[in-house]
Amino acid sequence: MNRVKKPSRGKAPATSFAASRDLYLRLLTWVKPYWRVFMVSIIAMIVFALTEPALPALLKPLLDGSFVEKDPDMIRLMPLILIGLFLLRGAANYVSTVALNWVSNKVVLDLREHMFARLISFPSEFYDNNATGTLISRVVYNVTQVTAAATGVLIVLVRDTLAVIGLLAWMFYLNWKLALFVFLVGPLIVIVVKAISKRLRFLSHGLQTSMGDVTHTLEEAITGNKVVKVYGGQEYEKARFHESANWVRRYEMKIITTSAANVPIVQLIVAAALAAVIYLATSPSAQDQITVGEFVSFFGAMAMLFSPIKRLTSLNEKIQRGLAAAETIFSLLDQPAEPDSGTKALETVKGELRFEHVSFRYTGADHNAVDDFDLTIQPGETVAFVGASGSGKTTLAHLIPRFYQPTSGRILLDGIDTQEVRLADLRRHIALVSQDVVLFNDSVAANIAYGEMAGADAEAIQRAANAAHATEYVSQLPQGIETVIGERGMRLSGGQRQRLAIARALLKNAQILIFDEATSALDNQSERYVQEAIDTLKAGRTTIIIAHRLSTIEKADRIVVLEKGKIVEIGNHAELLARGGTYASLYQLHHARGATVM
Repeated sequence: MNRVKKPSRGKAPATSFAASRDLYLRLLTWVKPYWRVFMVSIIAMIVFALTEPALPALLKPLLDGSFVEKDPDMIRLMPLILIGLFLLRGAANYVSTVALNWVSNKVVLDLREHMFARLISFPSEFYDNNATGTLISRVVYNVTQVTAAATGVLIVLVRDTLAVIGLLAWMFYLNWKLALFVFLVGPLIVIVVKAISKRLRFLSHGLQTSMGDVTHTLEEAITGNKVVKVYGGQEYEKARFHESANWVRRYEMKIITTSAANVPIVQLIVAAALAAVIYLATSPSAQDQITVGEFVSFFGAMAMLFSPIKRLTSLNEKIQRGLAAAETIFSLLDQPAEPDSGTKALETVKGELRFEHVSFRYTGADHNAVDDFDLTIQPGETVAFVGASGSGKTTLAHLIPRFYQPTSGRILLDGIDTQEVRLADLRRHIALVSQDVVLFNDSVAANIAYGEMAGADAEAIQRAANAAHATEYVSQLPQGIETVIGERGMRLSGGQRQRLAIARALLKNAQILIFDEATSALDNQSERYVQEAIDTLKAGRTTIIIAHRLSTIEKADRIVVLEKGKIVEIGNHAELLARGGTYASLYQLHHARGATVM
């Protein structure tokens, strides 16, 4: 068994100051709708920060007035001032924390909703090129990293920056010469923080990529659990999960060790400055220039610089994580939605489809999946596409509702180029039933009346279920049509899921029907029920059938035989058999095996 390969991490992203600034400013635009609450939190932070230098400032009158001069007024007043000061600090801290976290959670919600809205607007090709787990990780995990940078760090950034400024201002007031010495450590701290920022950003990108790998591996193992079990893939999946999860652990530890080194280095620089200040302040030449209260107040203010500086330097990790996450989120939000340049509205259609020299090639492919396809389908006609796997059958079906755009040529509906029609109007007249039925963890009724049909009345839903031959099994469910059918409808059999999908198409009442191998995986009894439902549904509608089942193909008005995206034969079942060409060969081969046409 092959071991899981180490995922590619790529190069470290650009971390220029201008790029980081622009990225952070873009993040803050998501805070703008909640600026009132945000400003309340900022004001509360400012109040809290202003109380920080008040503590060492109180030491001077406390020592010089209460202990040295024994001032009775100061002795009575100081306890009350201390209590009031801490009440104010507590209230300001509470308001700032609650308000900013409220804003943060609103930003999380907004980002997730916008990302989800973008995800469901992307073209099919986007999903062909991006793993589901990676996309889920961006919505679930990366967003929380972004909001920590957009709002959470501001609690520390504003509060502690103001606290540092206030403490330094008080130190300058007490003794500007000693305070000036403290400023010498500033450039050293900037150098340390800048050097570590680049590595933290790179590591954060690696962590987020690894989280995407974990989510992707988990999603595949859960959705494919039956295949894992029947083929004995447990050990292989465990190895895959361990590999991806271990990369998360490794990146977490790299970030922790880098960030952990950041704080003590900065503290060591500050401590060296503090030691030098103590030495200078206690030297004989300086003893007559500063009182006991002033010295203790100055020393206390400088000691209090440790905590805010520590928190400020620790912020770098969160900021770099957030900016790295922001790059992945904004890259997703900046992805173009599927093109919808059409302006024409279609209220009703007859259902004529015309393919004019249509070709299509998937990105990265070396040949066309559909090559110079030319065909007209009349309103109400049933046409079957048959051919070997890879002949372009499903691709053609996906070009009609514009899941993909033709590389060349055009498709016309009632003589109108589908590119000129608004996507919503085009797709309103198309119903799709595929082999891989998509159902949701909701009731039977909600799955039939899905999307724009959600307002359908109960009688219409019931009629659709009856016409799709679904009532027989629906009536036996615990809550009937209101029974929740589980994720992907797993509480139903394959035939039951297919009939439910046909009921959905019946309720939509679209003029164009596309059946993409809708009966290929069913047993004979389920096929009979589904076929009856299909016959009911396609009456009077333009129908395209991609099928393996002969029972479906034989009833088609025309059968189009494809090879490598090209038409090789057209005719009805009897004509093609009499011609003795490709279709006849396929028929004889598979009929001899008791199978069905490709």
